[in-house]
Amino acid sequence: MTEPVHFAVPYRIAADGRTAGASLDEHVRDLIGLVLFTYPGERVNRPDFGSGLKQLVFAENAPELANATQHLVQSSLQRWLSDLIEVRAVDVKSSDSALTVLVQFRALETDEVRVVKLVREA
Repeated sequence: MTEPVHFAVPYRIAADGRTAGASLDEHVRDLIGLVLFTYPGERVNRPDFGSGLKQLVFAENAPELANATQHLVQSSLQRWLSDLIEVRAVDVKSSDSALTVLVQFRALETDEVRVVKLVREA
């Protein structure tokens, strides 16, 4: 049996003129990025969607930022993707000029545990 095909995020048309597809793993990773990098208020019909993580780009890179980011990431993913994933862990490290966010989650459809790594450099 082949892996189910999901819509690619962001939505786009493939070279063959059809809706671009993605594997479940790609789809979930794209959705995590969409939630984390959308400003609240950016979506007209869903103004509360997103996490505001991009607002922290110019914030001082400090342990307090790492703690706030950890809470922000976990709560946003639980709110918007709880029907697709179970967030297992969020680890945020702040060092010198980089903020690294690791999200460990279980895809509910396949019961597989995955990790997504996001890095922000000052």
